[in-house]
Amino acid sequence: MGESEKLVSNLFQMARESAPSIIFVDKIDSLCGQRGEGNESEASRRIKTELLVQMQGVGHNDDKVLVLAATNTPSALGQVKNDLQSKRIYIPLPDQKARQHMFKINICSVITPHNLSESDFEDLGCKTGGFSGSDISVCVSLEPNEFDLVPNMMFSSLNKGAIPLCSPNIFMYLLSWTATGFGAEGLAAQIIPPPITKTDFDKVLARQRPTVSKSDLEVHDRFTKEFGEEG
Repeated sequence: MGESEKLVSNLFQMARESAPSIIFVDKIDSLCGQRGEGNESEASRRIKTELLVQMQGVGHNDDKVLVLAATNTPSALGQVKNDLQSKRIYIPLPDQKARQHMFKINICSVITPHNLSESDFEDLGCKTGGFSGSDISVCVSLEPNEFDLVPNMMFSSLNKGAIPLCSPNIFMYLLSWTATGFGAEGLAAQIIPPPITKTDFDKVLARQRPTVSKSDLEVHDRFTKEFGEEG
């Protein structure tokens, strides 16, 4: 009891001691919902109050401390959004150039190689209108090569070079081989995943849809016009 409030207070104290600093709070709506709700617990109310007190900087010099919070449901903040002298900035969905760059970032963050050209990335950016950054990340994480796997590839020998990653059952084979004494370290180094191609992403996008609807965007637009400002 009371430990959560202490953690909030300690967080801001550390930020002040390390200033200039930034405190980033994701999903702020889960922490700062509308006060006085019927399902609000006493612990939740105390945490919320402590956070508001710290953000208002009562008795402290917070000139070099920035609190940056993010939410997908700003309307859920209720009266809390009026309790702080803060800027409520609407960050819209990424445009074509941003989506193109997000594909590059997400693809480069995985080990699987690719042979996509700059024009391929431009095409992916054009075809994903309305996609969020999370949607693009999901497209890459779907591992498009699963659609073009060769099901009956024969392996000659584990000691004759690299093993192409060509079957979903290869992990079952690896598990079996490891259990019989081949060893996992050598096998992992021999697996070569096939490169991702533009065709792979075309197949993914044929069934992938954006998760943000037009009605969701209309809600954000109305909130921005009434309470916020453009980013």
